[in-house]
Amino acid sequence: MRILRTGICFALLACAGGAWARTAAAPPATPDARAAAASAAPTLSSVAERIYSEARPRLLQIRTLLVSAGRQSSLGSGFVVSADGLVITNYHVVSQVALEPKTYRLEYAAPDGSSGALKLLAIDVANDLAVVKLDKAGLTYFGFDERALAGKLPKGEHLYSMGNPLDLGFTIVEGTYSGLVERSYNERIHFSGAINAGMSGGPTVTGDGRIVGINVSKLLSGELVSFLVPVRFAAALLARAQNSAPLSAADARAEIGRQLLAWQSGLYTAVHERGFRPLDFGPYSAPESAAAWFSCWARTNADNVPKPRAIVNTTNCRTDTQLFLADDLTTGPILISHSYVKSVDLNAFQFANILSSQYQPPWSAYWNRKHQTRQRCHEDNVVVAAPGERPMLHAVWCARAYREFDGLYDVFVLAVTQDHDNEALVSKLAMQAVSYDNATAIARQFIEAVRWTK
Repeated sequence: MRILRTGICFALLACAGGAWARTAAAPPATPDARAAAASAAPTLSSVAERIYSEARPRLLQIRTLLVSAGRQSSLGSGFVVSADGLVITNYHVVSQVALEPKTYRLEYAAPDGSSGALKLLAIDVANDLAVVKLDKAGLTYFGFDERALAGKLPKGEHLYSMGNPLDLGFTIVEGTYSGLVERSYNERIHFSGAINAGMSGGPTVTGDGRIVGINVSKLLSGELVSFLVPVRFAAALLARAQNSAPLSAADARAEIGRQLLAWQSGLYTAVHERGFRPLDFGPYSAPESAAAWFSCWARTNADNVPKPRAIVNTTNCRTDTQLFLADDLTTGPILISHSYVKSVDLNAFQFANILSSQYQPPWSAYWNRKHQTRQRCHEDNVVVAAPGERPMLHAVWCARAYREFDGLYDVFVLAVTQDHDNEALVSKLAMQAVSYDNATAIARQFIEAVRWTK
């Protein structure tokens, strides 16, 4: 399952994200593409026509420009929320400026053809929001829907999303409110409508034109499965941004680091408090998080042809806790996996060789030298405190630090049972953007939960 963040990243950038999220890569639309899109556009309802007509002066395209070239590097959308020019958009739309203000700058383009500079006032990394300001006053602006602020919007209500998709021009899309996404730690609204690249940061409104959410992403493997940031987070960020000075480069980077540390503290405190529940694999009991926002899947090689020489039954659990930091850095998920491996006709040496292939961290195939240090690993046998309850384990601990954000690490923990030479349990825990103290606390809890079932 992959999620597309609905900003646009052009060829000037190496656009990349995590396994779940991708920042859209798209070239500027050709005249033929613009004509085709216009001719294919459905006829809007009278309600949508009215909403768009009233909203048009409050909509903006937000451009990140490469200072040295004066050309756009990425595009998104935004909307005016105060008479003195405060504008809400997504953090990922302005992230290049937040992290590298000497290289990039912000500019807006309005539907009436006007344009100008923008200043970055506030960011909310966890909820992918930002507040920017244009130098105008006396503007018309959007209001927030009171029901949405209180979490009382009825499922099935018609909503209308606006933005500038693929640099084709401002548009409006009809859809429905489908409630909050279940099994998600970060709160998101499921919007049953077609949000596309370039609409990130645009508003989604009710029939009376009041904001209920901010466009943020879409599911690539589905149809009309889009996501919004709930408006209450935008209202809170706007309150913090009012009367604030623009963020300096040092302040923006420090604020991103502070927010990351606070976010991971809440996440891992919740994981620790909910604890682990047992899951049986042959003679072993393995820990699975009791938190509701882990999504788990299972697979086996038992039906492979030709018949495998070792049967491997695996479960993989993952959180939808992905945070966009930069075009080439997305982080945040927690991954838990268990593989019960049982020999069919392997000798002890061959079986050990099968197990050794399980020892690599999930990120071993890539290393972002710009943002992360090289990983360091340590392995040892775990001293078993309760030998009647727990098998001997061989454990591996790997960690790498974030260069720009002090106190944050990616940590990988592997535990392999050592009590038989023809069957074993291989348990893995991978944590991204976690403090060292939280990583060690969860890892200890995880390893101590590996037990015998008998």
